[in-house]
Amino acid sequence: TCKRFSENYFTLTTSQSLYQSLWNAADILRGKMDANEYKSYLLGLIFYKYLSDKLLLAVCDNLDESFDGLSQAQVLYEENFADPDVKEDLLDVLDDELGYFIEPGLTFTALVAKVHTSNFQLEDLAQGFRDIEQSNEIFENLFEDIDLYSKKLGPTPQKQNQVISALIKELNELNLSNHDGDVLGDAYEYLIGQFASDSGKKAGEFYTPQAVSHLMTQIVFLGREHQKGMTLYDPTMGSGSLLLNAKRYSKEASTVSYFGQEINTSTYNLARMNMMLHGVAIENQKLHVGDTLDADWPTTEPTDFDGVLMNPPYSQKWSGDAGFLQDARFSSYGVLAPKSKADFAFLLHGFYHLKHSGVMAIVLPHGVLFRGNAEQKIRQHLLEEGAIDTVIRLPDNIFYNTSIPTTVIILKKNRTSKDVLFIDASKEFDKGKNQNIMTDDHIAKILKAYEDRQDVDKFAHLASFEEIVENDYNLNIPRYVDTFEEEPVVPLTELAEKLAQTDKEIAETKAQLEAMLGQLVGTTPEAQAELTAFLE
Repeated sequence: TCKRFSENYFTLTTSQSLYQSLWNAADILRGKMDANEYKSYLLGLIFYKYLSDKLLLAVCDNLDESFDGLSQAQVLYEENFADPDVKEDLLDVLDDELGYFIEPGLTFTALVAKVHTSNFQLEDLAQGFRDIEQSNEIFENLFEDIDLYSKKLGPTPQKQNQVISALIKELNELNLSNHDGDVLGDAYEYLIGQFASDSGKKAGEFYTPQAVSHLMTQIVFLGREHQKGMTLYDPTMGSGSLLLNAKRYSKEASTVSYFGQEINTSTYNLARMNMMLHGVAIENQKLHVGDTLDADWPTTEPTDFDGVLMNPPYSQKWSGDAGFLQDARFSSYGVLAPKSKADFAFLLHGFYHLKHSGVMAIVLPHGVLFRGNAEQKIRQHLLEEGAIDTVIRLPDNIFYNTSIPTTVIILKKNRTSKDVLFIDASKEFDKGKNQNIMTDDHIAKILKAYEDRQDVDKFAHLASFEEIVENDYNLNIPRYVDTFEEEPVVPLTELAEKLAQTDKEIAETKAQLEAMLGQLVGTTPEAQAELTAFLE
């Protein structure tokens, strides 16, 4: 039956098949453009296939027809679409259930058939993009970053057509719905990891590594896994990966509402795709494109949220105009974040939008913990009101766009204490090829320390407010967590044996070198004289 096929289809895609298809597809584009430009084409086409396959399955389900594979579903769609009596009802159902529509001749499956018979035209895919974008305002401009007629694809329309045809054939092997994890997130991560020389430099603009996302999201949901109607906010959402982890840790994921803002239009479109790919209901996603610091958003209800998750760009410049001192987000602190480093501006923006019962987790560079002047005044103000709950040092080199030390800061508004828990997780990683990797075990260890809120030798320390004041509101983690390991004392006899062994190895190596040098002969009298002098 349709249902049985649907269940099988939706469980076939594995990370390995996704990665293999991405690798093969990237091979087609490699040499034509920078790796950072791959994502618009690959992820856009993957999403178009997802929407197309979902539509075919919905058609089959509503017609209550049996079929075996997408090709048969395509035939059923074409036959019923050609029947005027069925077509109108079918369009109404698709609009109600999916919110979009693709002509039978423009589905991904239909385009694949055209590719195999050499009848595919770029305009077919372009029209499919337009049809989806015009079907509902939530899809507006969704594919605007995919330039099917770019000269980078080829100097002539025929060459461009060939490249896109090859991509369609390669990505046709993927079965996407119910991929185990974050499909687009996994695709980002894979592309960045394999082609990091170009894409890695900009990866932080749109992607937070999953391990960091998992840690932050679990902290925000701790004790609230069963809460219905949770509201989450990420004002620097990138691809939306931080927000979408809620589906992993909430027991009421279908009731979660997602609010996100992103300044980069291209990345904003990827986040929209990601939300839809994860089956987030249209009414549960409130996404906005704009400059988070320049103009506050949202300004209409709701304006505060149960959870705030952020991974803003590190030490970014911002205007820092004096007028911001009248802005409700910053006014109570008396100073503004430096124009050269907007880290605290992002933090205060997120904290402003946090409910009094909420939890906020933000990733920032270590400098925010100890830098002076205006940043120290903001830090002191936050500490005096008990806003900073926990400071977690992350391992180095786990982000794709930077190797600088980073920290996760947890903030709350309803605390009765001003103490701060410090966790030094700098050694909680496995060494990776390009980046270090935090495993589930590493994350579990951090979460246990966060929950227990007790001292753990060389790992965690609960610092009183008085201790923090003594340190002049400096939150640099080594001041609170001593991770120093004494070198073991080596007995003198063992040391003497090692020295003797080293001397022996040096003598043997020297003898071998002298023997090789003795075989050298100068090619001229002058060269021989120079060689003799050198050997002496």
